[in-house]
Amino acid sequence: MKRAIFALTGVLAAMSALPAHAQDLAAGKAVFDKMNCASCHGADAKTAVQPEYPILAGQHADYLAHALNAYKRGGSNSPATANVRKNPIMGAFAAQMSDQDIANVSAWLASQPSGLGVRR
Repeated sequence: MKRAIFALTGVLAAMSALPAHAQDLAAGKAVFDKMNCASCHGADAKTAVQPEYPILAGQHADYLAHALNAYKRGGSNSPATANVRKNPIMGAFAAQMSDQDIANVSAWLASQPSGLGVRR
């Protein structure tokens, strides 16, 4: 009986770790291409055309999604808060993305090789 309880607990814990939106990496790459992100961030998402443009490849997916949502709020003239990023270019691109687009492109970028962090 204890084994069954532990097994059920493990399954429930694993299921609770699943994201709300299932990510599609191919769709994420398509969003990256459609929005022409490579024109600023580089085709590999880590060789930006200007040094002040961030490296996106290998960045944490949740951070990227948070940033894109903040640009989306900033592009829609939401009131200034800590969760709004004002940038006319990024705001215009993010405003065109659905929540699923943001989840997909964030997951795809996070899956790209990069020297941003140590992978285990």
